[in-house]
Amino acid sequence: MFEWLTSWFQSEPVSPELKKDIESTINSSKIVVYSKTYCPYCSSTKDLLSKYDKNFKLVELDTLSNGSTIQNALQEITGQRTVPNIFINGKHIGGNSDLQILNSQGKLQALLN
Repeated sequence: MFEWLTSWFQSEPVSPELKKDIESTINSSKIVVYSKTYCPYCSSTKDLLSKYDKNFKLVELDTLSNGSTIQNALQEITGQRTVPNIFINGKHIGGNSDLQILNSQGKLQALLN
């Protein structure tokens, strides 16, 4: 009974191909944001990046059929489960609070150039 119940909460396994696709996306774009359309922290991130007038690759996980699997893969890659999940120059920045801190410290502009 317990195994049957826990099977409902197990996530889809992440394929090596999906991880490669994600890493390719991260490395082929200067700025990548994995987001969800309804997330207020994601909105803050998108607003801040837009103020710098920088194009960024936006992946809205809640609009993709495999969005939850991508989110699982991001957790395996970065250790972060939450969105937004932000990458600049192929480097994992973290989430919205991390981006806001970089901005308040005056370090974000240099990363974006």
